[in-house]
Amino acid sequence: MATSPEAATIPPVEVVLGEVVANLSLIAHAYLHPTVDGAEVPPDLDNAEIAIDVAGKAFDRISSRLSSDERSSMARMLTELRMSYVKKRGL
Repeated sequence: MATSPEAATIPPVEVVLGEVVANLSLIAHAYLHPTVDGAEVPPDLDNAEIAIDVAGKAFDRISSRLSSDERSSMARMLTELRMSYVKKRGL
């Protein structure tokens, strides 16, 4: 089966979703540690939870396709985010 020229330029889904996980993690961190004029303000826990949940689901879908180093780094990042969320939530 021949591959179309367009297909050769589309990155593998694990690359795309890896970037999604990283971006959602940064966004979740910003929701958990927001600042206004350099002062920390109350976190937006609802939006942080959504970002963390979606990042976790994306990671679950691609984790088997990642190298062990990539998998460990992403898992550690998500675990740290989840722990930060729990601390902010006061659970």
